[in-house]
Parts: sequence; C-alpha cells; structure tokens
Amino acid sequence: MKGIQDSGLWRTRSFVDGQWLAGTARFTVSNPANGEPLAEVEEAGAAETTQAVEAADRAQRAWAKVPAAQRSTLLMSWHDLMLEHLDDLARILTLEQGKPLAEARGEILYGASYVKWFAEEAVRVYGDTIPGPSPDKRVLVIKQPVGVVGSITPWNFPNAMMVRKAAPALAAGCAFVAKPAAETPLSALAVAELAKRAGFPNGLFNVVVGTDAPAIGQVLTQHPVIRKFSFTGSTATGKRLLAQCAEGVKRTSMELGGNAPFIVFEDADLDEAVKGLMVAKFRNAGQTCVCSNRIFVQRSVYEAFADKVRAAVANLVVGDGLEEGTQIGPLVSQAAVDKVAALVAESEAQGAKAETVARVPEQGHYYPPTVLYHASNAMAAARNEIFGPVLPLIPFDDEASVVAEANDSEFGLAAYLYSRDIGRVFRVSEALEYGMVAVNDGILSNAAAPFGGIKASGHGREGSKYGLDDYLDIKYLCLGGMDR
Repeated sequence: MKGIQDSGLWRTRSFVDGQWLAGTARFTVSNPANGEPLAEVEEAGAAETTQAVEAADRAQRAWAKVPAAQRSTLLMSWHDLMLEHLDDLARILTLEQGKPLAEARGEILYGASYVKWFAEEAVRVYGDTIPGPSPDKRVLVIKQPVGVVGSITPWNFPNAMMVRKAAPALAAGCAFVAKPAAETPLSALAVAELAKRAGFPNGLFNVVVGTDAPAIGQVLTQHPVIRKFSFTGSTATGKRLLAQCAEGVKRTSMELGGNAPFIVFEDADLDEAVKGLMVAKFRNAGQTCVCSNRIFVQRSVYEAFADKVRAAVANLVVGDGLEEGTQIGPLVSQAAVDKVAALVAESEAQGAKAETVARVPEQGHYYPPTVLYHASNAMAAARNEIFGPVLPLIPFDDEASVVAEANDSEFGLAAYLYSRDIGRVFRVSEALEYGMVAVNDGILSNAAAPFGGIKASGHGREGSKYGLDDYLDIKYLCLGGMDR
C-alpha cells in the first residue's frame, strides 16, 4: 500500500450516496516523481455525477434543517480524523502530486484548519431586524443555505482546494458534490473515507472521479438541482464553466489564474525579502496560483538582491518528495515541464539571461530551479503564469513605474511587496489591483483571511467570515398587521 498505514484510506472508486461505486473502465494515476503507475482508478462520468447530484439533493433537504451546533460537531469530527491520519493523508498526497512530504503535511493541516474554522462559524450565521417603514410592519432578514453545491478542483492542492470549498458549504447547510482532478483523485477519496467515518449522512458529501471533465462539468454546471458552483483552475476553463452556469443563473465562485508581482524596494530588508521569495516562488515547485511570477527589484539594490537570490537558489534540493531533505519535487507532467522550458527559451530569445544552478533527477517530471536575470515585464515569463520553478528578476526605477507594471496584467489574485517605509506600504498596497497583498511576508493564506482575486482572477472569497456568505441566500421577511 505504498507505505500507507491505514489501507482503508487508499480508495479508487467514486464516493456517491455513502457508497463506493464500481466502474466499467479504469484510468491510471502515476507518480510524477518517477512516472511509474500508482493506482488504477475506476472511471465515473455524467451518469455517476447525476447520481451524486440527486443523492445530494435528497441529503440537502434534511441537512438544511439540522441545527447549526450539530453541523459544527460533525465538521469537528471530520477535522479530528484528518489530524489523526495526517501522515497517511500526506503520503498519499505526495505520491500522486509530487510535493515534498513536509509540504504535503502542511497542506493537510491547512485544509483541516478550514474545516475547524467553518465548524466554528456554522453557529454564527446571524440575521437582522430592520426598523419597519410603518407601525404595522416588521422587517426581518434571515440567511438560508443556497442549496446543493458542485465543485471542480485542480491537481496542485488536491486536499486543501476541495476541503476549503466543502467546509463552508457543509457549515452553511449545503450538500456537496466534488470533482477532483484526474491527475490527483486519491487525496479527495481518502478525505471522503474520513467523512464516512465521521458519520456524514449518505449523499451529503460526494466525490466523483473521472477523466471526462467536460461531461462531468456539464452536469455540475447545468443540472437544475445545483444551486451554486465553485471552481479553482485556469481562467480559460473558468470562463467556459461560467458560461455554462449562466444558463441556469447559478451562484458561482471562481478562483482562477494569477500573475503575482513581488516588489522589492530599496529600503527593504533584502535578506528577509529573499526568504519570503523562496517560499512564495518555490513552494510546490512553483505550481501555485499565488506564486510570485514577476519579481520587481529596485535598480539601486538589484545586483545585491540578485546575488542573494543566486546563493539561495543554489542551495535548493530537488528530488522525490518522499526522500528526506527534498525541498522541490517534480512538476505534475512532462507537458508541464515542456511548457516551462518553452517560456524560458522564449524569454532568453527576448534578452533575459537564464541561470540554472541546481541539479535534478534524470527520471521523473523535473525542471531545475532557474533565475532569469535582467528580465522585463514584456517577456514571455512575465506575461504568462509560469507554474514552475522559474524566477524572473525585473529591475525598476521608482514607485509609480513599478505599480503601473505590476498592474499591467489581466490577473489580480495575489501581490507581494517588501518595504520598511510605512507610507509606501499603504500607498502601494492600496494602488495594487489585486485581491490579496502580502507585505514583508511570503505566505498570505490562512483560514481567517478572505482568499480570492479580482479581474480575470475570479470572484468570491474562501475562508474568513466572508467565506460563509458565498453559500448562503439572504431572505427578507416582511411582517404586516403587527399593530393589531
């Protein structure tokens, strides 16, 4: 069982209505660290997704009436099981996704933190009493669950992205149908097994796994029972799914692509900026939507900063995520490696100087950590989301110009800046057209904060007190005849 202690967590069938569904065909999940087959997973498609949606509809009717305190207790049981099986969940994640085991553990804890947060928020869904327009009227506002929620999540965070959506939906009183990426279905199925053990009612939490994403997505975006759809993935795919949701006027949350600027001003603590950059750029081998994609460095400190970056990158250890000491694992596929290589080659042709100082294993989908010196905001690596361990260093002269260049993107998810000038911190943070800005820090996501973007990076927020609102409808009650 690949070192998994609890064999019951190794699931290869879709979880629908409390049951593990058999399939007539299978697809292979491979380990990106060595390309070897990892598991044969049973295929599900439109029919099984419809079955899941109908089961969720039945469960929804009862779940919406369950007192918030009971929903909270059940979610906490799920959370506790995640922590109890932390090591197994992390190992499954590393095997199918490739990230270092320490990062995988961090992802499990991160996902579980959202379950805990929304378990606590479930009992704090408050309404309002509004002064009536006349003596005989009373105006009340209540919040109710939006209904059955469908979701599609990516391969780069196969545990956390799904859990981060499921937790607020369940806390609000919604049933949930998840479609994880075909590259990484095992983490989602392991979490489904824990939901079953926690005592979730049949049909409340469903996971459909399969390679026919268009067919499954069609059901999740157009079935009349689905009232809300949540997606994390590319902007191009998000636009197609939004168009499909439009026909049914469904509520949507979209966390789409990013092109995060990382701005280092001349008054910054350069050593701290390098530390933050290493985390913001190389976590998960650069395969995160909030990765620093364009590193702007004020010209007066450019060479000093570049020297520090070169030294830090030279110390990175690339390899199998299960091996001790590995800091950067493989990319998800050979196609991903080829895409990154093409962006680097095009940027070199445009004038950047690429330097690779780390070694990578010969077998597996690896790309060496690479620095692009004297890059520009017009180069291929700056105009596109790299999704790999490539770090373009772009010089700039002044505050106004770097803000303009940072905002020169269709995306608006995350941004980072390093400065010790408090006035500059506020000016630049407010001027940056991004949904999230980290100041003097390379990590910005946590359960208490609203995660999400603007512009082509999507809409809606995950986490925080605002995250629950995406799964609730506001209902206004007008009470007349109250003076008689």
